[in-house]
Amino acid sequence: MGLFDFLKGGAVQCPLCGAPNARKSGDRVVCPNPLCRNSAEYQQASGAGGGTSTAPAKPSAVPRGRWQPQQPLTIRYRNFQGTDQTYTGEADSCRLQKKHLSVIVAPTGRRITLRRDRVQNLAEIERFCSQRVAPGQDWPTPRERQVLNYHKKHKTTSPLYEQIRAKYPDW
Repeated sequence: MGLFDFLKGGAVQCPLCGAPNARKSGDRVVCPNPLCRNSAEYQQASGAGGGTSTAPAKPSAVPRGRWQPQQPLTIRYRNFQGTDQTYTGEADSCRLQKKHLSVIVAPTGRRITLRRDRVQNLAEIERFCSQRVAPGQDWPTPRERQVLNYHKKHKTTSPLYEQIRAKYPDW
């Protein structure tokens, strides 16, 4: 027991998940890991809050690691090591970008990018993904992309922008 241990707030190791920076609150351990049963978020959600409260419970945001897609899309992927992986993503969030596929995946709710040549069920995925360029059509030149992105970002228009949009209507 050190002289200044009281400043740490009673930091201990969580007995369930082993997180090193858990803290002791009274007779219970509060873990910083949101997936652990000893976490403050888990205890509030399950109603193990210690005291009674007269205030109505606030709806909480979905903690990271518990997000589920509304329209699930299963992606079979083989990584650079040759390991097969399966991701469940949101079909509406799927984007095809040249040699990559970008999608929001469960359980984190974060966007990841995957190489198209390593996706095992690419034909199935391409049906759900919005395509910026028609199949067989060339990609816009860097100058055309600059004009398209500028006017899309600033919600403006110009004759040149309209001319380029006619070539690439889904951009």
